[in-house]
Parts: sequence; C-alpha cells; structure tokens
Amino acid sequence: MKYLVMVYGKQADYDAMNGQATPGHPAWSQADLRAMFAFMESLNNDLAESGELVEGQGLTEPKQAIVITGGPDGKPVVSDGPFGETKEVLAGYWVLDCASAERVTEIAKRVYECPAPEDSIVPDVVVRPIAEAPAEA
Repeated sequence: MKYLVMVYGKQADYDAMNGQATPGHPAWSQADLRAMFAFMESLNNDLAESGELVEGQGLTEPKQAIVITGGPDGKPVVSDGPFGETKEVLAGYWVLDCASAERVTEIAKRVYECPAPEDSIVPDVVVRPIAEAPAEA
C-alpha cells in the first residue's frame, strides 16, 4: 500500500532555519542545519535502498505560497505571499510504498526524531494511506 507521510511547519520554523529566533523557534546554527540535512539524506537513502521510497520533497517557506480562495462573487481570488501569521502548512512529504501500516509507522517515528535545536517545537508527522482507484471503475 502507498502512504503519504507529511511534516508540517510554520513560517517561524523557516525563519528560525535562517537565523531568526522567535519563542519556541530558536535560531538554527550551521551545525543544526548540517545535522538535519544529514539525517534526511540518511533516511532517504535507506528508503530508496529498501525500495519503499516513491517520492519525497521538502517545500519552500509558506510566504512563497500562492493561495486560491473564493471571492465574494464566488470567483477564485489569487493571493501570493508574504502571508502573516499562517497556520501550520505542509513543509515536506514522502510517498512511500510499504508492506504494512506498522512499517510506515516505524518510518514516521524515525522522521519525528529528526534533529533540531534544543527547545524547538517538534511538528507532528502525519501518515495517510493513499486511496487507489478500484480495479473496475
């Protein structure tokens, strides 16, 4: 079965990675960034080697997003950043092909253990099975 494993973040998380600290989001040092990237590289290499990795990407900061909402007349309105206080948004994802829910849960727990500066707010890791179209549609 295929699963989508998602990590969420806020603009404050991206700002912290660029050295701008806020409460709950301490500034990342170069060593912190190297540790995080090394962790992700190791994880991705292991998933590729096991054949479970279908795809995975990190996403740019929320202030680079384009948001489509409905206007008062019901027509789409396009907004592009920067956005103020945003809620958590998708920061990165993996599409994995795993033999079981237990296996993808093991991987998600590993993702959750990604290194970050002390006192950082650790985002949740969300796993969702990917619905497949029925064989006979």
